[in-house]
Amino acid sequence: MIEKTDKKLSLALQCTLLSISRSGFYYKHCGESQFNLEVMKEIDKIHSDYSFYGFRRIRNELRNRNIKVGKKLVIRLMKLMCIDVTYPKPNTSQPNPDNKIYPYLLRGLKIDKCNQVWEMDITYISMKHGFMYLAAIIDVNSRFVLKWDISNTMEASWCKEIVEKAINTYGSPEIFNTDQGSQFTSNIFTGYLLENNVKVSMDGRGRATDNIYIERLWRSVKQENIYLNAYENGQELYTGLKNYFDFYNNKRGHQSLDYKTPAELYEKKYCKNVA
Repeated sequence: MIEKTDKKLSLALQCTLLSISRSGFYYKHCGESQFNLEVMKEIDKIHSDYSFYGFRRIRNELRNRNIKVGKKLVIRLMKLMCIDVTYPKPNTSQPNPDNKIYPYLLRGLKIDKCNQVWEMDITYISMKHGFMYLAAIIDVNSRFVLKWDISNTMEASWCKEIVEKAINTYGSPEIFNTDQGSQFTSNIFTGYLLENNVKVSMDGRGRATDNIYIERLWRSVKQENIYLNAYENGQELYTGLKNYFDFYNNKRGHQSLDYKTPAELYEKKYCKNVA
């Protein structure tokens, strides 16, 4: 489908024309053993159902499923998968002193309009022979997925590019909320938001519920798409997610939105430039 030796069309242009993510095209196996990949899939399913489970309970649940693993492996894989537990924990690590941590601005805030608050997060996505990371931005009021992308690494520049595309398409939000991941606290990421007059908000450490709206999105994506499909590679994953997010935005009614679709609420009630 894509010709690496084509002299007229660059790889970037070919990916754009075929609606394929370049990170998906360049995807390579991430290096974990097949056993570890199977364990990661089970950890992801357990975490989706029981987000309050720490590594000990996850390890015990894995053993109940006849998967014999030790705590060190579970801890390492959870860290690799960016899994955090939703209960408050002691602060056992210090943030990069060069990166400013911003206060959480959503507590008690009435969110009742488009582009008032956006949230962004990164999650682990399993495939048949590997895994990738999915990042997405949603408009909190409408639950509309503004932009998303997949990658096999989690770089601040990648996250910034997604935000840049969202702002170029829909304008700037008033508040942008993330967790305290190193990608989101980096100067390249927060600096871009501040340049666009966006207030930066960050979850408290160990408080995944502060970013609850996008956590619910991850649950829907995985239970309604990822777990039902064994994607072979990055290109298949990108195509599958593209179809799912089109369904999620334009066809899937949400109970919290009186069974309206996110696109219907975002476009008709507030905005005109929904793509």
